[in-house]
Amino acid sequence: MTRAAVMGAGSWGTAFAKVLAEAGTETTIWARRPEVALALDTEHQNPFYLPGVQLPPVRATDDHRVALDGADLVVLAVPSQSLRANLDRWKGDIGADATLLSLCKGIETGTLLRMSQVIAEVTGAEPGRIAVLSGPNLAHEIVQRQPAATVIACSDAERAGAAQRAIATGYFRPYTNSDVIGAEIGGACKNVIAIACGIASGMGLGDNSVASLITRGLAEIMRLGVALGAQPVTLAGLAGVGDLVATCTSPLSRNRSFGHVLGAGGSMQVAQEATNGQVAEGVKSCTSVRALAAAHQVEMPLTDAVHRVCHEGLSVNEAVGSLLGRRIKPE
Repeated sequence: MTRAAVMGAGSWGTAFAKVLAEAGTETTIWARRPEVALALDTEHQNPFYLPGVQLPPVRATDDHRVALDGADLVVLAVPSQSLRANLDRWKGDIGADATLLSLCKGIETGTLLRMSQVIAEVTGAEPGRIAVLSGPNLAHEIVQRQPAATVIACSDAERAGAAQRAIATGYFRPYTNSDVIGAEIGGACKNVIAIACGIASGMGLGDNSVASLITRGLAEIMRLGVALGAQPVTLAGLAGVGDLVATCTSPLSRNRSFGHVLGAGGSMQVAQEATNGQVAEGVKSCTSVRALAAAHQVEMPLTDAVHRVCHEGLSVNEAVGSLLGRRIKPE
């Protein structure tokens, strides 16, 4: 029987622990904050990130050694930019043959590494031990058992299958895939495009505008993914289009909500407050994705515009103007 440790007790980590437990997998959640761990362990609720949601009985702890003890599936559910520092603390307590399943979506600032590359570099794990999960998986819908699908990407088909069985439920359907690069690029870039769609929504622009941003955003993601070795079919599936559409259109999406505040005239600080202190990954990822694209000579104008709005003081009106003023060309 699989024993899972979910390292991170934010909304998605908590929701994923619920999926694991309801799939029959023995599950322990690690929380950075003792008060979160206590609420999860004694009340089976996370009032800080998923208030009002009753969880099945799962163990919770703020001691990573307790969580990792005996775990053969280690689920990494921390913000992408903190993954390296956390793994540095955890690596000595991770089982030598444990599968490392990343829920983290981003490109590391500075190194421009994908999350699976960060995991391999810090832990020394072989690529076949590292899996990535990505798909249209909004935590607040998952905990309500609303039907959803996802992708587990891993170069080792046997490990991917084992992880698939550990999370499969009547409402959560996992598919396997060997294209780790595609799953990670789709997951990192969609957060950036979601900020752009949120900005458009906040400005009062309609569905035509948002649909155009999603479609051109997908073109950017595919260009970068293919340049890095991803399979286009992956980005046309759940880990690409599926995740992109959900994140760009749902008010439950932190990245879209962040962008919406900016589009409505709010400051970066106000936008951060609107996400209840939870991380909008696209704010940092836009810079690292932009740099990664430049390193591979890939044109990503939407990503560039989001970076300039978030980090260089470009107004949203100027950003729209710069995009519309680009030269016309074939699709």
